[in-house]
Amino acid sequence: MENPKNLVLAIVLSLLVMLGWFWLFPPEQQANNPDQPDQVSTTADQPMTQQGDPAGGEVAPVAAEAPRITIDTPELSGSISTIGARLDDLLLKSYRVTLAEDSPNVRLLTPVGEDRAYYALQGWVPGGGLDYPDVPGPDTQWQVQGAGTLTADTPVTLQWQSPAGLLFTRTIAVDEQYMFTVTDQVQNTGDAEQRLAPYGMIARHGLPVDLQGFFVLHEGVVGRVDGELIETKYKAVRDLPAAPRESGLVATREATTDGWIGFTDHYWMTTLIPQEETPFTAVEKYLPQSDIYTTETRQPLMTVAPGATIETSSRVFAGAKEWATIRHYQNDEGVAGFIDSIDWGWFFFLTKPIFAVLHWLNAHIGNMGLAIIALTFILKALVLPLAYKSYVSMARMKELQPEMEALKERAGDDRQKLQKEIMTLYREKKVNPAAGCLPILLQIPIFFSLYKVILVTIELRHAPFFGWLQDLSAPDPSSLFNLFGLLPWAAPEHGSILALIFIGVLPILLGISMWLQQKLNPAPTDPTQQMIFAWMPWVFMFMLGSFASGLVLYWITNNLITFTQQYIIMASHGKRPDLFDNIRASFRKKPKPVAAPEKTMPAKKGKSTK
Repeated sequence: MENPKNLVLAIVLSLLVMLGWFWLFPPEQQANNPDQPDQVSTTADQPMTQQGDPAGGEVAPVAAEAPRITIDTPELSGSISTIGARLDDLLLKSYRVTLAEDSPNVRLLTPVGEDRAYYALQGWVPGGGLDYPDVPGPDTQWQVQGAGTLTADTPVTLQWQSPAGLLFTRTIAVDEQYMFTVTDQVQNTGDAEQRLAPYGMIARHGLPVDLQGFFVLHEGVVGRVDGELIETKYKAVRDLPAAPRESGLVATREATTDGWIGFTDHYWMTTLIPQEETPFTAVEKYLPQSDIYTTETRQPLMTVAPGATIETSSRVFAGAKEWATIRHYQNDEGVAGFIDSIDWGWFFFLTKPIFAVLHWLNAHIGNMGLAIIALTFILKALVLPLAYKSYVSMARMKELQPEMEALKERAGDDRQKLQKEIMTLYREKKVNPAAGCLPILLQIPIFFSLYKVILVTIELRHAPFFGWLQDLSAPDPSSLFNLFGLLPWAAPEHGSILALIFIGVLPILLGISMWLQQKLNPAPTDPTQQMIFAWMPWVFMFMLGSFASGLVLYWITNNLITFTQQYIIMASHGKRPDLFDNIRASFRKKPKPVAAPEKTMPAKKGKSTK
């Protein structure tokens, strides 16, 4: 390669195109219809039978005055409705909607009758000679036995007596985090054998209010079936095919050994987890007539003989997608592949270890911003051998500049001859002109992986750094508009045109660090390249002004480390960068081109006037 700057320029321009596209044409966010009322659908509240017949019968709305079971644990508060034994009212104690002191806790689940109902329930599908009055349904009034408060130490028990002589007993337990365990017993007090099948369901009426709608972030159905990860966005759920004897659009997958399915938001998740080693059918469904999304787990029919008792158990995760918590459920509680409920993206082989190191650093340092800085040093140390070769190659390339200029003069316009002689020179001097590009190529997946980590992990949400930076997952809140808080008016709202123009402190520092890094080398001689490189730091400064401040902090740190490494390595090889001369040169006025002397037009030949 004659000039490695050409490859660098191509990479940079590609990044500019991608970032510019995301900035100018953000993906459309699915609009919710505020005029569409929440509806209770028969098929949303009652699953299909094993044979596929609708489980008919209109479901009564949950009455506001129905008795409720209080939930009070270190992480959760809310209640369970005794009608249908629904888990439909849940608040996350450790998370608030905003950073304001009076901000309410994040609400995860909402009962039917309120805006955008979202709830989980378990039940039984009748088989054989049974029908829905013979098994508890979503409108069944359960009776609480004993204590009426669910805590991490005190489970609650509910009972319901079937007209068919079946006694249903449900015990609901919860741990100190976000995992509910629902154990169902069915005692046959009659004189005939009965058959029935357990199911679980999570129903979501309409789309979530805080849907991000960003294509690099998965929101919608998430699950796992026999080792295969399921990720279906809400739009794709609405495009599912219609299925015979299913009043809705449905996709099913058969699990034989392990699995789970539910809905994931940006930071929160509600998931059904059947008992391990129990076959089940994982179902995704959309009911267009009522705009309800559901996920279900349908298990095979079970037979209960007269006088006998059967038992089944399942779990419901409802809470924050905390890495350590979900990892605990995977490694210690047997929920296979549960860590993949966090959207690690295409570069999962990088995002997973990067976040694991970041989490460890934060646990020991106690500040996520400092942990990001420490992580940057670690990543730079890992690529230092390549960076060293790169900067040594750049220093040797400078040494060869006089010889290359001589080759150009000798070759003249013969480009083929010039290229051949330059390659011969590289071989003789043992210089690899492409060596300077490799560290940059490696930085691209690292950058996008860290971007993904900061975007999707809840550990970065509302994570403070210092001073005005109290949320590293959000853009820098400071602004030139009010001179970074010195003037008595508020900064522009994030996402507005003014916010894109009047950027904060961190983006400005980013632009300065990129500009200083450029000044380690003289400006390109080609005028076009010179102009592009001159504008590049300031274009990035404005484009990254709306990015998460944690990512901008990483980039600033990376630039400063790169600057130091390059300066030291090149100086150690006798090619100390002319930093101040290069800076001064960028401010010098360019001499105006000297106009070429006018050519004298030859006189036209003609007859003499003599």
